[in-house]
Amino acid sequence: MEGKETVEVFKDLDRGALDTERFVEKHAKTLMTIFGAMVLAVLGYFAYQQFYVGPRNEEAIISYLSAQKNLADGKDELALGGKTAANPGFLGTYNDYSGTKVGKLSVYNAGLLKFKEGKYQEAYDLLDKFSSDNKVLIALKYGAMADCQSNLNKNEDALSLLDKATTASDDPYTSYYFTRKAGLVSLALKKNAEAKKYFTTIDEKYQDYDNGMSDSYIEMVKYY
Repeated sequence: MEGKETVEVFKDLDRGALDTERFVEKHAKTLMTIFGAMVLAVLGYFAYQQFYVGPRNEEAIISYLSAQKNLADGKDELALGGKTAANPGFLGTYNDYSGTKVGKLSVYNAGLLKFKEGKYQEAYDLLDKFSSDNKVLIALKYGAMADCQSNLNKNEDALSLLDKATTASDDPYTSYYFTRKAGLVSLALKKNAEAKKYFTTIDEKYQDYDNGMSDSYIEMVKYY
C-alpha cells in the first residue's frame, strides 16, 4: 500500500470487501455445512464428556475402591480380581475402564500384586501398560519393572529401567533412591565405571539423603 493515496486505499478495501461478499454468497451452502459440522462436533464432545466419560469415571472409582478395600483387608486375590464380573478387582477395573485415570492406576496395582505372587513376567507386562502424568508414579513404575527384570535374571534390562527411573521424576528422594539402586546393580554387573558415575551423582546432588554413604560406595568401586 506504500505510495497510494488514502482514497485509493479505501477503494482497494471496498473491492476486497465486495470480493469477499461475492465469495460468501457463492459458497454459502458449503460454509453453512462446515459451520454446522463444527457446532455438532463441539456439542458432541460435551455430550460425550457428560453422558459417557463422567458416568464411566464414577463406575471406575467405585470398582477401584472396592479392590482397594480388599487390599487393605489383606485379601490380595480378591483385590487382584479379574475372574468374575461380581468382583472385578484391579484387573477387571483396568479391563473395563482402561481409558480412565482410575483404570490406569488399577493396572499399576495389579502389576504390583502379580509381582508379590512371584509372577514377574506378568507383573512386568501389566506395569508396562501403566501411564500417568504423575512423574513420581512413572519413576516407581520403571523401578518396579526393573525389579521384575532382575528376578527374571535380566539384569542388563533392569539397569536400563533403573536409569530411566533416576530421571523420570523431579522428586529428589525418588531420584536418589533409584540412582543408588542403579549404582548397586552396575556394581553387581562389574560395570564399575557406570557404578562410579551413579555414586558420584549421589555425592554431588543427594547428600542430604545419603548419610555420607556415597563416599563408601565410590571407594568400594575401586576394589570390587
